[in-house]
Amino acid sequence: MADALIQQPVDDGGDIPAAIDLRAEYAESGVKDVLEELDRELIGLKPVKQRIRETAALLLVERARRRLGLAHETPTLHMSFSGNPGTGKTTVALRMADLLHRLGYIRKGHLVSVTRDDLVGQYIGHTAPKTKEILKKAMGGVLFIDEAYYLYRQENERDYGQEAIEILLQVMENQRDDLVVILAGYADKMEKFFTSNPGFRSRIAHHIDFPDYTDDELLQIAEIMLAKQNYHFGGKARAVMADYIAARRRQPHFANARSIRNALDRARLRQANRLFETAPGPVDAEALSTIGAEDLRVSRVFAKAREEQPA
Repeated sequence: MADALIQQPVDDGGDIPAAIDLRAEYAESGVKDVLEELDRELIGLKPVKQRIRETAALLLVERARRRLGLAHETPTLHMSFSGNPGTGKTTVALRMADLLHRLGYIRKGHLVSVTRDDLVGQYIGHTAPKTKEILKKAMGGVLFIDEAYYLYRQENERDYGQEAIEILLQVMENQRDDLVVILAGYADKMEKFFTSNPGFRSRIAHHIDFPDYTDDELLQIAEIMLAKQNYHFGGKARAVMADYIAARRRQPHFANARSIRNALDRARLRQANRLFETAPGPVDAEALSTIGAEDLRVSRVFAKAREEQPA
């Protein structure tokens, strides 16, 4: 069995090198670029970034072992991303696809993002072709299944999700050298899903928890989002945004960075209306690029917060 795991080195000349410089491999493979881009794109998430770095290190070592002619087998790379909405799971999945491609563990490096509706049919004979078509598109890359726990609804005896699960499990086992599956969703629901579907748990090697952002991190995210669209906070707007974040976090349906993006979209809408209604004449680039405190203070979040304060 050990002999079956030994593969030929990948050097063009066919000679097995005496040693491999892992740091040079790290730089030349482009992994360093992927990790640095992840740092630039995502604020915080230190434990997530650490797990990604550890995974990259493992894959670099495995690739080095292969080049040295050592016994090895392709590591299981299927993953679970657990966390609340807006914590960067999709962004990290995209970077993971890029990283795996650069290291030669997937052929294409693309990511196909789906939900239950893309995989599960509504009548007999509909689920298998839907699931197989998605798998065909994802082959050679990463399949990202958001809210994966909705794949099978135990309360419905006629649910067709189990058929999709069985097809997925078979492909995850038999074609794991050509497809990486990432399951994502709320932590508690994902745990329940794995408990009721032990086949998935046994095929998932990497479980990564995505923490909520802190208030300070969300404020930094807000500034980055504005900067990408050539906007910035003016006057006391940054302080008002900090108050908004603290208030919004205490209210229902908070979705981390997603909620911040929605709040900024509404602020831009108010800013545009304010300029149309109050500008006495031509407006310059500075006025068109500034989100003022007044564009944030009128949010219903503040009104609701005041209502919830004890008398």
